[in-house]
Amino acid sequence: MSNPGDGDATPIVSLRQLAEHIAVGCKPPEEFGIGTEHEKFGFRLKDLKTPPYEPSDGQPGSIRDTLAGLGTFGGEPIQDNGNTIGLKLGDASVSLEPAGQLELSGGIARTLHETNSELEAHFEQVRQVSRGLDLGFAPLGFHPMARRDEMPWMPKGRYAIMRRYMPLVGSMGLDMMTRTCTVQVNLDYESEAAMARKLRVSLLLQPLATALFANSPFTEGKENGFLSYRAHVWTDTDNQRSGIPAVMLEDGFGFERYVDWLVDSLPMYFVYRNGRYIDVAGASFRDFMDGKIPALAGITPTVGDFADHMTTAFTDVRLKRFLEMRGADAGRADMMVAQSALWVGLLYDDSALAAAESLVRGMTWEDAISLRASVPRQGLATPFRRGTLRDLAREVVEAARGGLQARNRRDFSGNDESIYLKPLFEICAGGPVQAEHWLARNRTAWNGDVQKIFLEAAI
Repeated sequence: MSNPGDGDATPIVSLRQLAEHIAVGCKPPEEFGIGTEHEKFGFRLKDLKTPPYEPSDGQPGSIRDTLAGLGTFGGEPIQDNGNTIGLKLGDASVSLEPAGQLELSGGIARTLHETNSELEAHFEQVRQVSRGLDLGFAPLGFHPMARRDEMPWMPKGRYAIMRRYMPLVGSMGLDMMTRTCTVQVNLDYESEAAMARKLRVSLLLQPLATALFANSPFTEGKENGFLSYRAHVWTDTDNQRSGIPAVMLEDGFGFERYVDWLVDSLPMYFVYRNGRYIDVAGASFRDFMDGKIPALAGITPTVGDFADHMTTAFTDVRLKRFLEMRGADAGRADMMVAQSALWVGLLYDDSALAAAESLVRGMTWEDAISLRASVPRQGLATPFRRGTLRDLAREVVEAARGGLQARNRRDFSGNDESIYLKPLFEICAGGPVQAEHWLARNRTAWNGDVQKIFLEAAI
């Protein structure tokens, strides 16, 4: 997550200026990168409770201590009102989600082999630090045990604003903040037209990704009836800024139309000035630009303010100076790399992208919304055309394999990047998604004791 106040202080003079700010992200294919972000829940080995930010009650281990331990491997502390809330690691960072979910925002990799190595190195560092603190970390889509009121809150200013505002616009926003973890991959585009093309395909396929990577079947120690409860939570978090906006699938969508949506339809959260957050949650960014928000009287809107505002769009695919794929639950290491592999294969090879386009040809916004509503419970069994999403998955994953083979990026053993799709091919062949695996464990080996998932899922 970006740090407010670090952005462009140039005053905003036009909407075209803001569209050009996004367009700077266009780059030639030979410069395309891969940025993978992933989150995980901390737990205390002694009682499986979520660690607080600071040590308390004489219990070992805290999120602050975890950051301090990770800092011994290098990195510059990120501060918020005197509290360390992350680490800057070159073009990567370690940050905290609202309840202390530990996130790695990875550096810009050129190949999935580099992505895999980065994930392995990060996990090993977390393991080394957590062992000394009697902690563990488990990447799951939704916290399997804790109630919402049992989750701690991290000392980040923007989270205080969101905590106040979220219950006003949805019933599950605080659950999204405190009890979910995700994995996403950030990918480039070469032009405005390419952005719109890639955005459309990835939005229409995002429900399929949710089904493939579903990993949240438990709530408060019980089966919840969902495969991806995390995805269900997003259906009533803040629908003005979430999901699949119809505008993104309209003919002619581009940077300027996106700016219009951001300034007119996406409510603000805050403006950051002089080291503090000014709460304007619910206000219009256009009103900010027009000087109509009393709390911001005398404050000139800047391009940096707009960049901060862009980070508060929580669409299933988020457009910034790159595209963020946001539909998947956090999960096993091989599945997290597979999530990156799926989208790199589809979006970084023109033949694969064309194949993906043909698979979703004729789909409408209404179709996508219907799928999005069904997959949290039904997963790959969700009906799609004359079959199910599992049928679509086979064709989509095969297209991704073709795209990765065409990229021909090989590791030291001569393997191309398609090796990272292996767990998806196993699912397409009828194997269980992660949620189904955990449900089977709960009904057999665990005998209903859901808390056993922590040690089995731990990195």
